[in-house]
Amino acid sequence: MGHWKLRLFCCFLLVLVLALKILSAADFDPYRILGMSKSASQADIKKAYKKLAREWHPDKNKNPGAEDKFIQVSKAYEILSNEEKRSNFDRYGDVGDNQGYTQQQQQPHHFRHFHDSFYFDESFFHFPFNSERRDSTDEKYLLQFSHYINEVVPDSFRKPYLIKITSDWCFSCIHIEPVWKEVVQELEGLGVGIGVVHAGYERRLAHHLGAHSTPSILGVINGKISFFHNAVLRENLRHFVESLLPGNLVDKINDKNYIRFLSNWQQENKPHVLLFDQLPPVPLIYKLTAFAYKDYLSFGYVDLGKRETEQISTQYNINIYAPTILIFKEHINKPADMVRARGIKKQVIDDFISTNKFLLAARLSNQKLFQELCPMRKSHRQRKYCVVLLTGEGENFHKTNEAFLSFASANTKDTVRFVHAFKERQTELTSALLGGEDKYPDKPSLAVLERRNSAGRIVYKTVAELWMGSEENKFVLLDFLDRLRKDPSLLSSETVLSDLNDELAPVFFLRWFYTAMHYWSEVWESLLHNNWREMMPLLSLIFSALFILFGTVIVQAFSDSSDERDSVPSDKQEPSDKEKSTETNYSKESTRVPKKGFVEVTELTDVNYTSNLVRLRPGHINVVLIVSSSTKASLLQRFAQEVYTFTGSSTLHFSFLNLEKHREWLEYLLEFAQDAAPIAYQYDEHFFERDYTGYVLALNGHKKYFCLFRAQNTIEEEKVSEEIELSSLSGDSLRKMALGSGAGHIKKKLNKLSLWLERLLEGSLQRFYIPSWPSLD
Repeated sequence: MGHWKLRLFCCFLLVLVLALKILSAADFDPYRILGMSKSASQADIKKAYKKLAREWHPDKNKNPGAEDKFIQVSKAYEILSNEEKRSNFDRYGDVGDNQGYTQQQQQPHHFRHFHDSFYFDESFFHFPFNSERRDSTDEKYLLQFSHYINEVVPDSFRKPYLIKITSDWCFSCIHIEPVWKEVVQELEGLGVGIGVVHAGYERRLAHHLGAHSTPSILGVINGKISFFHNAVLRENLRHFVESLLPGNLVDKINDKNYIRFLSNWQQENKPHVLLFDQLPPVPLIYKLTAFAYKDYLSFGYVDLGKRETEQISTQYNINIYAPTILIFKEHINKPADMVRARGIKKQVIDDFISTNKFLLAARLSNQKLFQELCPMRKSHRQRKYCVVLLTGEGENFHKTNEAFLSFASANTKDTVRFVHAFKERQTELTSALLGGEDKYPDKPSLAVLERRNSAGRIVYKTVAELWMGSEENKFVLLDFLDRLRKDPSLLSSETVLSDLNDELAPVFFLRWFYTAMHYWSEVWESLLHNNWREMMPLLSLIFSALFILFGTVIVQAFSDSSDERDSVPSDKQEPSDKEKSTETNYSKESTRVPKKGFVEVTELTDVNYTSNLVRLRPGHINVVLIVSSSTKASLLQRFAQEVYTFTGSSTLHFSFLNLEKHREWLEYLLEFAQDAAPIAYQYDEHFFERDYTGYVLALNGHKKYFCLFRAQNTIEEEKVSEEIELSSLSGDSLRKMALGSGAGHIKKKLNKLSLWLERLLEGSLQRFYIPSWPSLD
């Protein structure tokens, strides 16, 4: 009885699940979701998808149901954009590979394996019953921290990696699984590395990658991490991988530049590869190949669909109906090797490129290339000999180099590799192979060597200290190589080589610049992008400190920002109430305690005129005392007493000007202050008799204005002169005015200067503006 009830319960559960599946399949209609009819074209479907995707994208639409709606739209587009899935849905109402429930019922033993093969439709419920089956495809791509550090990062310098971060009970991870599987199958075949990180089991690695949520997709290239921030679609992921690659991997070649491109083999010391195809964009498989072999070959792409490539395609007899790859080495008129096939596979390209990585007689330009061209012997049967031509640059060595190249082309055997080195660039190698003495520095030499260990130990034989490439020289070399294959002991000399000079390395400044740029690029990516959550407190502290620092500097620099800008007021114009109120900050500085026990007063000359006045910092004022040679000592002593209490102000500077040297400069300034100091006509007979000693000018170099303090004795003299007409001055009158400027009254000229300075700091003095500062000659 109990067994019968159990079977009845199982049957009921089966019927319930099947009913839910049928209802869910019937309820999920991609045509209805996209608002399309069954006769809609692919262009209409794509247009509708883009419109709905923008409308329901979770980043733009904050509606609680936006994410589910966006997933449905993406899934609907995935079904209808694939002709096979669309056909299955139109015929069976399902997009699965089983083509409907009818065929599934026809499978034998369907009930026995129900728990392994049946699950809800992922496209709608996104909750398969068997999660282990769902993750089975990711098992071979699972990464651990040590594997990532030791293998993935070094390998990312040869190919980009696409890594998915997932976890248990991640419903969004299930959403992207169909697209992820399709993309993995495609990109892995093109040479892209694939990785999966389970955040629950590899928290250290997930934290190292900067992944704080699941699912996350990121790319790794050259050890650098970049995150994918777009809808998980096949086209978007493909474009993301393509964007990881450097933009200068493949040159666009046409009839105008192919000669220059192929002729760079000698300068770059690399073979050059040309791909001929009719596709306007460079195929991704070709870009990935160029990235993998960027250190060994230079790559170019020829678009056969353009008119400007007809000459190059005709010259090399290219079949425009099939992609063709040509490799050029030392001879640009004839390719060294070629491969042509429709739908060429990555493995075929790799095998083709690997066998043509080096020139026929490559130049030893660095230690890495030397180790690859002349590898260490692994056993007695796997000896590798290097025939080294020690030559030079220029036309004098051209004939010999060509002879060596022709000999290398005719003797391509696995046990011998032909290379050459420039004596002036590889001096240590030259000295070692010639026994420490080069008897013919201007002539080529020839040696044969074999590397014994990675520490630089080699055995060698100097075949010819003078090798000119004659037929006799070639015969001697050929005979020696034949005997060497039979008797390796012919390499009788032994030495230890130091690392070769890196000829292609940039200069120190460029190396430093590139290193700095790479470092700051990594800092920007890792700190400000990937790990921004951890860096937020530090960034907040840094920006707060910078804000305070720059705010203080700006406030101090523009402390007199209340001054009128770029305006010259008319004569006798009094400062406005606003200017007076905004200048009150000076009054605070006037009460400062003097910083020094003395007053520093410098002479204003043509040497320091620019720094002390013309380019004076904004907000600073130079207070200038006018003296003569006879009154200099007395006036400076009294001037120091009057201004001593103001030396605590950082905005005031004190100077003196010699009237006898710079009278014209002073007269020019006083012309703009006619009301305060009436100036006679320039050619007046009393022009050189006017006494301006004791005058004080407050000069604002930045705003181009000055304030004037007139000597007290001068004011009294003007009162006297008002009683006498200027046209009828007598000798007694002149003597009276001269007596007023005697030695006993010199110090009195600066009476009330301290009060004038107080008003200066308050901003209540009258200002006289000038167009520009005259030169101090």
